[in-house]
Amino acid sequence: MASRGAGLPFRQLIQSSRSTTLAYRRAISYTHPLRAEVEQDKNEKDSKDKKKPSLFESMKGFMFSRAPQPGDKPARKPQPPPQIQRTGSLSQDSIFADEAAGEIEEEESTKPKGSAKLEDRLWGNMLRVVDPKPEARKRWERKMIIREVRKRGRLTKQEIIMATERESLVKSHWFKTSVKKLTPLARQIAGKNIDEAILQMRFSKKKAAKDVLEHLQLAKNTAIVRHGMGLTKAGESGRKMVPITVILKDGERHTITDPTSIYIAQAWVNRGPFGSDWDHRARGKINLLRLPYTGLSVLLKEEKTRIREWNDRETRALRQRKSQLWVQLPDRPVSQQNQYYSW
Repeated sequence: MASRGAGLPFRQLIQSSRSTTLAYRRAISYTHPLRAEVEQDKNEKDSKDKKKPSLFESMKGFMFSRAPQPGDKPARKPQPPPQIQRTGSLSQDSIFADEAAGEIEEEESTKPKGSAKLEDRLWGNMLRVVDPKPEARKRWERKMIIREVRKRGRLTKQEIIMATERESLVKSHWFKTSVKKLTPLARQIAGKNIDEAILQMRFSKKKAAKDVLEHLQLAKNTAIVRHGMGLTKAGESGRKMVPITVILKDGERHTITDPTSIYIAQAWVNRGPFGSDWDHRARGKINLLRLPYTGLSVLLKEEKTRIREWNDRETRALRQRKSQLWVQLPDRPVSQQNQYYSW
């Protein structure tokens, strides 16, 4: 037992010595300076191994070689290949030096010969990407021109609305609440002015009202910055606007003082994913809880949209009333009358 115990430290020394030899070779022996020294030693060895010229070859070159004449042109010295100047190059002892050298070689191989000016490029090759299907493009352009000629430049009603009215759809992140709890808040803010809806959520006692308040503030800022909504035109700020009273779809009267003010046209709830949690009960029972997540989407529009919708409803109702009127005799001019009775 004593001899066995005395041998244990010696084994540990052997294992520790073996572990030191298993070092990462690239970090020790494959660095850039050492590799350069190895290549330099190899080049020197190759130059020594070259066969020296014999005595006969040296005498032959001395006797039969032509001496330089005064009119001869000087021999041109070989010039080294141009080096690519790279800004922010790596140091020689960097471990990424090999990758940088590979990138330089790749750039040299892919670099086109000659000048790289824009006018020297091959436009035929560029059109393969810019205009891959020229015939299809020409057919589409012809179709659009024919459509504009037939319409004589007139726009559809939807195109006019998209060009004159603005709207912004903003979807929220997932709130940690259920659809049943968030739906009453969505119904509460639908149809209200954005500032009034924010005020309602600020003083609401609902727990989810805080998340709805932050989302409404984000939606208002998004509508103003990205779509330019809620901004009175220059010149109208100093002019007093005449209030307009419109009748909404539900029959409620609404007075509009600023046609560019923002209101919530629609607000709906989106069902999100379900989380999981454990509910520890009596007698060691555990129930699996499904925690719901819900999102809120709001569609913001300007008050001028309400005015246009009210005018459309009034025009449609007037047309319908006129179509249902009963006239005893048709209103047409009298013609083909004879001065005598026909009996």
